[in-house]
Amino acid sequence: MIVVTGATGHLGTHVVEQLIEAVPASTVRLAVRSPDKAAAFAARGVQVAAADYTDPESLRRAFEGADKLLLISSPAVGQRAAHHGNVVNAAREVGVPWIAYTSILHADTSHSALAEEHLQTEAMLRQSGIDHVLLRNGWYTENYAENLAMPLKTGKLYGAAGEGRVAPAPRADYAAAAVAVLTGSGHADPVYELAGDTAFTLADLAAAVTAETGQKVVYVDLPETDYEQALVNAGVPGPMAHALATSDTAIAHGDLDDRSGDLSRLIGRSTTPLRDTLRAGLAAVA
Repeated sequence: MIVVTGATGHLGTHVVEQLIEAVPASTVRLAVRSPDKAAAFAARGVQVAAADYTDPESLRRAFEGADKLLLISSPAVGQRAAHHGNVVNAAREVGVPWIAYTSILHADTSHSALAEEHLQTEAMLRQSGIDHVLLRNGWYTENYAENLAMPLKTGKLYGAAGEGRVAPAPRADYAAAAVAVLTGSGHADPVYELAGDTAFTLADLAAAVTAETGQKVVYVDLPETDYEQALVNAGVPGPMAHALATSDTAIAHGDLDDRSGDLSRLIGRSTTPLRDTLRAGLAAVA
């Protein structure tokens, strides 16, 4: 039995879709806050259990009998460590023998504020005594491709990454890596640093958008604090604005670039090119 938390989120949906192509649907259980959102998967034979990161008893019920657990990180920045602690404790209490966790690329050295709660979770896993795998996911290409409306409107792509390079991949690629680990063997307690095969600067990204659309978009680099304030002014909640701004600082330091090739090796192919995800994002705003 493979249990997946956060299974109806952006990443989780990709994981489940690919997982039930690799194993019988009846051996997959989704631990989700809103079971109605998983109705389509339930109709395909997947088990669905109501579980909330804030409700330890619901987590224990959802994890009963699990052989493997994929902990997809909580979306609640600032509350992640508490949520993940509940998951790890519940898994230990019901005897889950193995956990894979979606952390962040170079969590132990990253300048991103997002890394802190991931590091806390990694420490919880080490202290739990449960065999585990750390899937340190890099940036999602969709972080850019799904947010093109404003750059296309203003002709400016704002950030604080300087000339730093980022090597993202789409969620489907990271999901494929998770499925490979969940369905494979020989993954007792390694760390995978997962990133796309090709790195680029945000100026390169602006040029790629220009090439795809014919509309001139240029990259405007800001100090981290100014970029954070610009995000707040655009309606991004304060904690998330801080996380995003510090993530650009992480890019400036090379924290979201990686040349290990772990992702492409796990999925058995090259990672999806930037232009493919950009085109999908552009089609959505056309």
